[in-house]
This record gives sequence, structure tokens and C-alpha cells, in this order.
Amino acid sequence: MESPAPKLAIVPAPDRRQSENALAIARGTARLLYSLGFACISELPLPSGRRADLVAINDRNEIWIVEIKSSVEDLRADQKWPEYRAHCDRLFFALLQDLPREIFPEETGLIIADAYGAHLERPAPEHRLPAPTRKSMTVRFAMAAAQRINRLVDPQGHEEF
Repeated sequence: MESPAPKLAIVPAPDRRQSENALAIARGTARLLYSLGFACISELPLPSGRRADLVAINDRNEIWIVEIKSSVEDLRADQKWPEYRAHCDRLFFALLQDLPREIFPEETGLIIADAYGAHLERPAPEHRLPAPTRKSMTVRFAMAAAQRINRLVDPQGHEEF
């Protein structure tokens, strides 16, 4: 009798920087993005050296970045979010229902989420990426996704992108 195959996660294991609330927001937001026709990947390193919480891409090659905020303190401590705009067509914050909406910048979209789903509270303004940046982000997304899948097949193989 064969033993069952081990279950492996497709997303990177939490690195202890994310709270339980942040992980729940990410899960619900990913479900929303999938329902809107996007594929998404978490914790994607950007060319700027920052790491985006969620990056989503659809078949029209639209690229959205979602920054997850699990508390007022989390937003107040974060001064890097404007840098994400250079890597996406639309920038969103995803947050829990009980956080005050008025503290989030007007120039970003808002997604209200929990572990089971999310809804788009406020659309984000569009700022189309230049073609070279779009290509770079699309390749970065594809490479990271492929390397994460390859880790499932060969866990002792290459490092993640």
C-alpha cells in the first residue's frame, strides 16, 4: 500500500512577518481577484527591492498590486506604499471591515476582506504602465509563479525568484 503524497503549499510559507489577520486578508483578497479574472501571486519581489503583498495579472495584461493592512498601526508605519505605483496599473489597499476607511489614501482603491472573501469597496484610479515596465513585471510574475510550481516538483531544487 502506497503512502499518501505529502501536501505542499503553492504559496511561500509565512515568514512570520504577517499576522493571522494579514494572512486572512490575503486569502480573501486572492479569492476576489480570481473572481475578477486575475491570477495572483503573493510576496512578489519588485525591481525596486520592495516586496508586494499581492500582485495580480489578467488576460488583458493589467497589473494590480494590493497592499495588505491589518491595523491602523500597520498603515501608519508604512511609508513605502507610494513606490508600488511604479509597478502596477492600479494600486489597492486590502483591509478588514472594522478599520476606518478615511485613513486610507484617496488615490488608491480599497478592498474589504476576511479569510473567506472580499469586495471592492472603492476602485483604484488607473495609471497605465509604460510598455518596458509592463514587460518586466509580466516576466517577473511568470518566473516567480513557475519557480514556485517547480518547487512542488523538486523541493530541493533551485531557490525561489
